[in-house]
Amino acid sequence: MGNIDFAVGIGGAAGQGVATPGAMLARLFVRRGLHVNAYNAYQSIIRGGHTFLTVRTSEAPVRCMGDKLDMLIPLNQDTVDRHMRLMRPGSAVLYDSGKVRPAGAAEGVQLCPLPVAELAKSQLHYNTAAVAAVLRLVGVECRQFEEMLAQQFQRKGEGVVAENVAVARAGYEYAGAHFRPYPFALPVTGKPLAVATGNESLAMGGVAAGVKFYCAYPMSPSTGVLMWMARHARQLGIMVRQVEDEIGVINMAIGAAHSGCRAMCATSGGGFALMTEALGAAAMMEIPVVCINVQRAGPATGVPTKTEQGDLWQVLGAGQGDYPRIIAAPTSIADCFHTIPQIFDLADRFQCPGIVLADLLESEGFSSLDPAELDFNPPRDRGEVIGLNGSPVSSGEGYRRYKATESGVAPRALPGTPGHAHVVATDEHDEDGVLISDEFTNPHKRQAIMERRQRKMEGVLPLIQPPRLEGPEDAEVTIVGWGSTWGVINEAVEQLNAEGIRANQLQVKWIVPLHVDAILQALAKARKVVIVENNYSGQFARYLRSETSIVADAHIRKYDGEPFLPHHVVEGVRQALAGKKKYVPVHEIVV
Repeated sequence: MGNIDFAVGIGGAAGQGVATPGAMLARLFVRRGLHVNAYNAYQSIIRGGHTFLTVRTSEAPVRCMGDKLDMLIPLNQDTVDRHMRLMRPGSAVLYDSGKVRPAGAAEGVQLCPLPVAELAKSQLHYNTAAVAAVLRLVGVECRQFEEMLAQQFQRKGEGVVAENVAVARAGYEYAGAHFRPYPFALPVTGKPLAVATGNESLAMGGVAAGVKFYCAYPMSPSTGVLMWMARHARQLGIMVRQVEDEIGVINMAIGAAHSGCRAMCATSGGGFALMTEALGAAAMMEIPVVCINVQRAGPATGVPTKTEQGDLWQVLGAGQGDYPRIIAAPTSIADCFHTIPQIFDLADRFQCPGIVLADLLESEGFSSLDPAELDFNPPRDRGEVIGLNGSPVSSGEGYRRYKATESGVAPRALPGTPGHAHVVATDEHDEDGVLISDEFTNPHKRQAIMERRQRKMEGVLPLIQPPRLEGPEDAEVTIVGWGSTWGVINEAVEQLNAEGIRANQLQVKWIVPLHVDAILQALAKARKVVIVENNYSGQFARYLRSETSIVADAHIRKYDGEPFLPHHVVEGVRQALAGKKKYVPVHEIVV
């Protein structure tokens, strides 16, 4: 049998506990050495609305939640009405027969009514019975689930554990006696895997980078970084602070970074808007600080619980005037972990702000991770810092904090380093830190300091990985994306090639500085370029055109708050190749 690829959709109203069975299944799959990828489409309300969680598992790494559902678990009638038409022959619908009435099922879809009232004392046990029934249908033993329940409920006492285990066994046995199992059993691969959200990966990346100070104001969808940091702060020796607002957050982070420790903060677009002046100040004072912007749908408060790639131009123009900054957009949940140490090394070495541009799809989705990839003690490059970690301290006579150098990077001395007193302020200054405006606005000094600061960026580009083409070189269409769309585009490219449309992919992670020459070389022979992005105006397409003069042949854009699915990209490419449209909004091709 080929590679198993199995997806479960769980839907209901907010407050019905949609996330609980999804998290249980994901952990059970991962314990079998199977990869998972999950995404929860939820609303910003406490009760009501519609929430839908998709958990996909496979023996191979899972790049996105995919197009298909093999099993639907509706917790209410609304979910059945919305999703029943998507179920294909060979799939199954598992539902509480006392509350849900399925209708309109296609031929070959197995309906699995679970009499929860008979199997459990309370509706609260439905999730337990449903998860157990799923396991029975995919040929997974119940023992591991029982162990998980015992661990989860041990604080509530043996009676609660016994009650839940009994419900699990009842659901498992009922499914075995009344429903037809799938024609496969989920295997045990033996791979040791972990599972984490993107927010957890960003936080763990901070640990790997050596972060010793983290602060934030809670703002969806970045709050998970703060929660993870607060939960593990004492164990890891990290100072964590919840601050009154984002202006306080960024200034506190800059202050901590100025003292010599690695400092990080996270927010979303609305909070980032409040941080922009201070980010310019960090660049002016040449203090390395890392800020994460987890994008959500805007503008203003926007749609707090929905995803979008809408803040690109916000971070490109974050702050008044020109200043050096490094911007990266992680391409996956695993890459969230790897990006943080990378950008900290660059920010430290070039003494400038680092901005990480993630989004809700990554931050609140969760994925399996190979523990071997999670190096929590990588080599760390702190750059030129006088007196740090035992580096020699000279007499400091004549020390110039902002000395003109060929690289643009001047040796940095931490506050309190003997003999290295210097002025640090947000006004323009000369090499000694003396404010230019205090004497007179010397045009020569202003020109020199601007050129030196901006010259730092020339040294960054050789240290970061350029984007590369994935897929056949002689493709008839090249799909360009940035950040979190890598997985869905990658799967769409596979589907296109399978149906005879030769396609490849170019995914951009490092936004500033941009690998202009590498991108030009990669796209020089492209027969048709299609840019895919999760926003209305084509922000990356505009940026790419401004930096490289490349004008895409077609665009596929999605801006309804939900992420792309592979079929959106595939159908959009078909339309572009047929010459039907140059711009394909995804709402026109949803199937």
